[in-house]
Amino acid sequence: MKFSKFSLLFLVAGSSLFAQSQKFTIAEAVNGLRSNLATKNISQFSWSDDNKSFYQSTKNAYLTTEVANLKQDTLVSLYQINKNLSPNLQLKSFPRINFINNNKGYFTQNSKYFWVEKTGKDWKVKEWIALDKGAENVELLSNNQGFVYTIKNNLYLNLNGKITAITNDENEDIVTGQAVHQREFGIDKGVFVSPDNSKIAFYRMDQTMVTSYPIIDWSVSPAVNNNIKYPMAGALSHHVTLGIFDIKSGKTTFLKVDGDPEQYLTSITWNPDSKSVFVGVLNRDQNHLKMNQYNVASGDLTKIIFEEKSEIYVEPQHPLLFFPNSTTDFIWQSQRTGYNHLFHYNLEKGLVAQLTKGDWLVTDVLGFNEKKKEIYYTSTQETPLERHLYKINWSNFKTQKLDAEAGMHSGILSKDGSWLYDSFSNANSPRVVNLINTNTAKSKNILTSENTLKNYQRPEIKNVTLKADDGTPLYGKIILPTDFDPNKKYPTLVYLYNGPHVQLVTNSFPASGNLWYEFMAQRGYIVFTMDGRGSANRGLKFEQAVFRHLGEVEMKDQLKGVDYLKSLPYVDADKMGIHGWSFGGFMTTSFMLKHPEVFKVGVAGGPVIDWKMYEIMYTERYMDSPQNNPEGYKQANLLDKVQNLKGKLLMIHGAQDNVVVWQHSMKFLKAAVDNGVQLDYFVYPGHEHNVLGKDRVHLMQKITDYFDEYLK
Repeated sequence: MKFSKFSLLFLVAGSSLFAQSQKFTIAEAVNGLRSNLATKNISQFSWSDDNKSFYQSTKNAYLTTEVANLKQDTLVSLYQINKNLSPNLQLKSFPRINFINNNKGYFTQNSKYFWVEKTGKDWKVKEWIALDKGAENVELLSNNQGFVYTIKNNLYLNLNGKITAITNDENEDIVTGQAVHQREFGIDKGVFVSPDNSKIAFYRMDQTMVTSYPIIDWSVSPAVNNNIKYPMAGALSHHVTLGIFDIKSGKTTFLKVDGDPEQYLTSITWNPDSKSVFVGVLNRDQNHLKMNQYNVASGDLTKIIFEEKSEIYVEPQHPLLFFPNSTTDFIWQSQRTGYNHLFHYNLEKGLVAQLTKGDWLVTDVLGFNEKKKEIYYTSTQETPLERHLYKINWSNFKTQKLDAEAGMHSGILSKDGSWLYDSFSNANSPRVVNLINTNTAKSKNILTSENTLKNYQRPEIKNVTLKADDGTPLYGKIILPTDFDPNKKYPTLVYLYNGPHVQLVTNSFPASGNLWYEFMAQRGYIVFTMDGRGSANRGLKFEQAVFRHLGEVEMKDQLKGVDYLKSLPYVDADKMGIHGWSFGGFMTTSFMLKHPEVFKVGVAGGPVIDWKMYEIMYTERYMDSPQNNPEGYKQANLLDKVQNLKGKLLMIHGAQDNVVVWQHSMKFLKAAVDNGVQLDYFVYPGHEHNVLGKDRVHLMQKITDYFDEYLK
């Protein structure tokens, strides 16, 4: 059969059009980027100890790649590992191997730790140590001689097979070795091993004074109550102290930290000489921080290194970061100038210099190049919508941007600071990975991922910049229906969070920010999302604009978005919906009650309804205490506003939610019944604050169906 050139052209064009007409399934819209639509990545990347190569894993092998020529070779295969393991321990894919050098590393499997070591051309696997199956919060000593871990509420040390109970509290409300203060203030662990491995610092949290809160397990009959300790705003908080366990003597010394027992202990940092430890002591009002140095032998206060005060709040997020091979000089990250920046301190001289400056913020510190006296970091210097990689000389403050492409960059620095692993995406690039020579700023590409969405019908996405009532720029995105006709009117969804520590709008892949938005665009919706004041990465003034009045300034900003949408001829102002989760659930419910004329339909997930029932550390930072700010709490309380509901509202909650406890929406239901107000409600048994995994598909289908039923 013969085809003319015209026919061939038609076939090619037709197949291209067909290829781009595929629509997302709900499963793909929810979990696709983590499953069949996931973009290619470099798995388990790590730098070699000699900085000349890097490691990565595949399903069947660990690979090593020489940086100089990108020559790749198999370091160790899964077959070599499995032939050394018993049948019940066979691995289907590689666990993360922590390589000490090219010839030795370790991994964990089913609470057991294994050494992997090269012998000649082969690799041997040897069982190293087996921890108790209940072991959690495991911390390895840097000399690889032992492990610190918790079992239930107590802390243990396994040193070369010898187990020592560091604590032995029978009262389960006294917890050691775990993260404290509801994991606020950047706290993500409760054990801190000294650099010389001689001592172990650990949090001890006394929760006996905190009211127990029930979390019901409905999966068994009869149901079982599992109490948690949940300190609510304005109520009693737990008391935290810091213990120092001396491994040689077996004795524990507690630091003599003066002040209110309900204060917060943050930013725990060992001095590299292992003789002292630093603790950020933050008062419960969160407006006065003292950075204290303590002698670990006696527990006595050595001195106060510096203090930070604010009329609003101080929020420490990071430990001290000592300069290489120094026991006196360190970097402190602070927002004292209005943006998070790096400050050079000396233990004797105090503040030496502010290293980074400007109306932008440092988002991450990647490490040092000691020889060049350089610090590597990520920042918003170009735009709040992107992250870029920089280096700064800590002596002359010379700064250099290291990456070249627009987008959201993240980096991993080699141990000597000579190479930087740069992974980024932007609206058009799913993932690109380069190796940057930090001396020359020249890069080598090691991965450019294909667009896994190329065969799908994609919507047009427009970046939007609006202005708040004080002139502050607000960044958003509007996603148009895939069959967009400017002469038609479309139902419109506003998705929002607009709370602290979250940023929805960035220059990353996919450009929409969420495939569910695109799924809804394929179904004929316009989707709009915007970061109003109170959200992350715009500086303190932007974030603190909501202080003592959560929900008010945020709604003013989101209403600017509503005004913008209503100005568009293709937006059906009578068919507008709103959806958000957690803080976004609070915002959604607030809109449906405080501005009931704006949105016809709302879906609120895991919403805060009454801030007096949310945890102390977060709530009192942004709202002050209920005792000091009764009007602010009353203004934000949604229980006495349920009678204002006009539109359709679906409220959703996880039955085991230990973040925004179930009582929030249960009390809202009671208020609705008391006021004769009808609303829709759905619970996800077995889920905590977020509905994850396969059940999330069910959740998003329910939300989609609700908008389809009442908004279209």
